[in-house]
Amino acid sequence: VFENKKYVTKGVAENIPLSLQVLMWELINTMPVDKDYLQVFVLSECGNKQKLVHSQESPEYTKEYVVNAETVVCGKIFVIDDTTHSTMLMNYEY
Repeated sequence: VFENKKYVTKGVAENIPLSLQVLMWELINTMPVDKDYLQVFVLSECGNKQKLVHSQESPEYTKEYVVNAETVVCGKIFVIDDTTHSTMLMNYEY
């Protein structure tokens, strides 16, 4: 899962800094559990830092990260693997 071509939607490209996109792909790649086809990231502000809550349903997994960021963004992002490619999209683009 997630070992295929990776794409981002227009919403992600326009709203999410590239460094944060790369971080989310890396967090998926390094998960210590089996990966579900659907990964969810909730982005919010924590002080002046970027907070990410990464989760999936099966097997159940949730992990929080707080990182330095030039620009803090808020929103929900889905990353979906459909076996031929993986797509990162804003929740409102689903």
